[in-house]
Amino acid sequence: MRHRRFQGLAACLLLMATHVRGQEATPEFDPLGKLVEGPRLVRVMVEYIEVPHETLTRLLLEPRKGSHDKELRATVGKLVGEGKATVVETMLCTGRSGEKTTAESIEEFIYPTEYEPGEIPNEIHTTESGDKVKSDGRDHAIGPTPTSFEVRNLGSTLEIEPTIGAGNQLIDLRMAPDIVYHVGNETWTEWKDAHGDASIRMPTMYRLGLTTAVTVVDGQVLLAAALSPKGENGFPDFKRKLMVFVRCDILTVGQ
Repeated sequence: MRHRRFQGLAACLLLMATHVRGQEATPEFDPLGKLVEGPRLVRVMVEYIEVPHETLTRLLLEPRKGSHDKELRATVGKLVGEGKATVVETMLCTGRSGEKTTAESIEEFIYPTEYEPGEIPNEIHTTESGDKVKSDGRDHAIGPTPTSFEVRNLGSTLEIEPTIGAGNQLIDLRMAPDIVYHVGNETWTEWKDAHGDASIRMPTMYRLGLTTAVTVVDGQVLLAAALSPKGENGFPDFKRKLMVFVRCDILTVGQ
């Protein structure tokens, strides 16, 4: 009897040990990242900050204090706080290394690009009484008719393609930030009749765009470009400048 009890106890201990070893071989997934480390993401922030042209020249003539523009961005931040500079736009987009990602804040602006010309019909119907219409045909002319349209995105768009380098410290970044304004219309042909205004007008856009490839340090700031904003008349205002700053941060999912 004792021998049978000893065998049963040994079998239970063996079963418990096997269960514990199975748990050690396949640990549970921990969403907090203590056991599993996920892929690395890159968060890209692009800022458009407006300053007077003289201020930009003065800032760029000062010696650069390091391999990045962190001190320059801090100086511009103080100017913003003092009301001497203005943050025009901030774009942010997060994506995986080696993949393209796009963030948009836009309005789809649809406008005609091709027209059928105006014409006078070959035949003009008479009145119900059979009398001829007393007209030279201008009153019955058909105005220009749009036949083809295009869509232009108005607003801000940020397209990025970050690639994390060796050591997880450098990021090779391809980016194309873009801001587009509709500043007016240009009349190409006027056509007004009793039915309304059918003049051909083409829109005029103002674009603040940048397409470049840069290498930045994780968490550091880089001055990528300086652009001229639009004036009240829709033309470039060279008395002001937009400083385009970019910052990349490597994010690890699960930590």
